[in-house]
Amino acid sequence: MTEHALFDSDERRLQVFALDDSSAFGERVCQALGVPLDAHEERLFDDGEHKCRPLVNVRGNDVFVVESLYGDPLHSANDKLCRLLFFIGAIKDAGAARVTAVLPYLAYSRKDRKTRTRDPVTTRYVAAMVEAVGTDAVMTLDVHNLAAFQNAFRIQSEHVEALPLFAAYLSPLIRERPVAVVAPDAGAISRASKLRDALANAIGDDVELAMAEKHRKGGELTGDMLAGDVAGKDAIIIDDMIATGATLVRTASVCRERGAARVFALATHGLFTGDAQQVLGACGFDRLVITDTVPPFRLDHGAFRNELIILASTSLIAEAIRQAHGGDSNDPVKNVVS
Repeated sequence: MTEHALFDSDERRLQVFALDDSSAFGERVCQALGVPLDAHEERLFDDGEHKCRPLVNVRGNDVFVVESLYGDPLHSANDKLCRLLFFIGAIKDAGAARVTAVLPYLAYSRKDRKTRTRDPVTTRYVAAMVEAVGTDAVMTLDVHNLAAFQNAFRIQSEHVEALPLFAAYLSPLIRERPVAVVAPDAGAISRASKLRDALANAIGDDVELAMAEKHRKGGELTGDMLAGDVAGKDAIIIDDMIATGATLVRTASVCRERGAARVFALATHGLFTGDAQQVLGACGFDRLVITDTVPPFRLDHGAFRNELIILASTSLIAEAIRQAHGGDSNDPVKNVVS
């Protein structure tokens, strides 16, 4: 029996759509799954309005819609969110039994709490909109704040981690000297601790855990303390995203001042906003590793040619979809979904 036949044998057949902005990503997910990417239509009207609809029957099926919600020169994050919502609504109206929004990068995930008087909690508002069109579940990769993400949604939330990708890439490179995984701030401790454990298991040796001091006020970063020992070690800084690059560069500078032999930077989502290319380029990381959830379109062609590594996350997403479609709540997704 073929893999596709196995999927079709389920009462609810698996279907995967990817909106135009994420079509290439969706194709790679479907290749890993062994199923075709289903056809849809997106149409833009002269007044700026648009419509999205599936071109195949979805009635009674288990549907996954892929759309990475980053802004690019063609469409803002708001445009992509609106298209996603309308498309999910159309799929639900067409009789789909279950719809999962697969969001490799989730917009507005950083605004998950009030930091100033009368601030919005935009993560919660996005969750409410996604739920309002009838979405049954949401899946994302390395969200900014896992607890906030899980608390914002009242529907099923699936969180996929890129740690297996990072650990597999790094383990052959870090066997010559001791290693320290560095959290760039207190919020990244959990992520850094998980990577420390994965690397220690991969290389069969102890890995140090360190944390850099970070204070933000009025958009300015301060703090030069480092808890942990990186002297003579390969320092591996991990965060969920790179925006301007200031956090990573500040942490790398502290690591070098404390005697780190080499400095690696890892981030799942490479946004590279503002003057990130200049800031990061001047720092000179030994490796700058991201995934493909956001194409690095803001970087000049050939930027960081010898340092930038882009890891494919589509196999992780495909495996999470496969297990979510299986639907056995007594068999948790291992090493993929947290």
